[in-house]
Amino acid sequence: MPEKASGSSGACLKAGAKVNERTPETTLREEASHLLERIGLAASGLAGPVSLMEVCGTHTVAISRGGLRELLPERVRLLSGPGCPVCVTAQGFIDAAVRLAESGRATLATYGDMLRVPGTTGSLELAKAAGADIRTVYSVLEALELARATPTRPVVFLAVGFETTAPATAVALEEARAAGLTNFFVLDAHKRIVPAMLALTASADVAIDGFIAPGHVSVVIGLAPYEPVARGGRPCVVAGFEPVDVLEAIALLLEMLAAGRSEVRNQYRRAVRPEGNPTARAELDAVFAVVPAEWRGLGFIADSGFSLREEFRRFDARDAFGIEVVAAPELPGCRCGQVLRGALEPRECPLFGHGCTPAHPHGPCMVSREGSCGIAYRFRAAPSDSSARPAPQPGGGER
Repeated sequence: MPEKASGSSGACLKAGAKVNERTPETTLREEASHLLERIGLAASGLAGPVSLMEVCGTHTVAISRGGLRELLPERVRLLSGPGCPVCVTAQGFIDAAVRLAESGRATLATYGDMLRVPGTTGSLELAKAAGADIRTVYSVLEALELARATPTRPVVFLAVGFETTAPATAVALEEARAAGLTNFFVLDAHKRIVPAMLALTASADVAIDGFIAPGHVSVVIGLAPYEPVARGGRPCVVAGFEPVDVLEAIALLLEMLAAGRSEVRNQYRRAVRPEGNPTARAELDAVFAVVPAEWRGLGFIADSGFSLREEFRRFDARDAFGIEVVAAPELPGCRCGQVLRGALEPRECPLFGHGCTPAHPHGPCMVSREGSCGIAYRFRAAPSDSSARPAPQPGGGER
């Protein structure tokens, strides 16, 4: 049976192929080997150890699945930042959503990984088990269709995500206005990633020398928004999601650091244009205003969130249901805030793998498929094996 090669091409190593025959798989391995040589050479020219941060949960998965940390020189450290939209959603927002669900005044529509995030006194999953009307959706447009199908029942969509998903929320709101819907609302927690990156560079408890910038977000926003980060001395490389993409981004970052340069580079050219997606950004600008927002672990950050413009305020669940999102502390013992800043490795949390597992999460970083703690748990190494490998996960998933 042919063995499927790694990489997005889906190419196969044919049975019986000669050892020295050039195949898509051997080409990929040669590319990875070449990139590791570049990384080693650039690292040897550094004045000292460096820390690079990825701010995308999909990059965190790629790094852990590929065991990339173990392949890098000792002086190169990879940190996982606030790249999980569910994880960075403030505790007060979770509590407000749970209160609304428990009130029975509306149907809540949410992405599945929000259900199990622990609130101060419960979770959406527990509220649903107790009878609250909560529906899992894969798209905001599903929530919109639910509102159309139940015109006498209010439907509230929990709008969580970065600039990747926010344009879809904007489109849904424009469709709701055009259709004259009066029962569709959003409880908005969309975030803008670059202000968080800038806030991290000023953090006192973590030193970041460069960023692996998120590919999905960059498809929308382009390259220019990262310029302030680079001007502050932290080079940024927008990267794709294959292991060789991440390795090339690391090589580019180290080469810039070794040469004393700080620029914005685009490794993910097959998907990201320098100007991004102007149509998606126009949708954002038409529906949302930029406002301060609270991030778990980072506090309030200027210009890092979205709020509905006046002409769309009638769809704001905060106004329609008198919802007050009150700042709330993290649950006792939860170290997600430090993990999201890169100040703490998931395994350094005392609860990791003990009081906090995917089956019984104590914080959002263990709940979400893009959360650093959940990823570290799934791909943790067996005690007798130093290589990274996925661990069995309750209910299936990565194996």
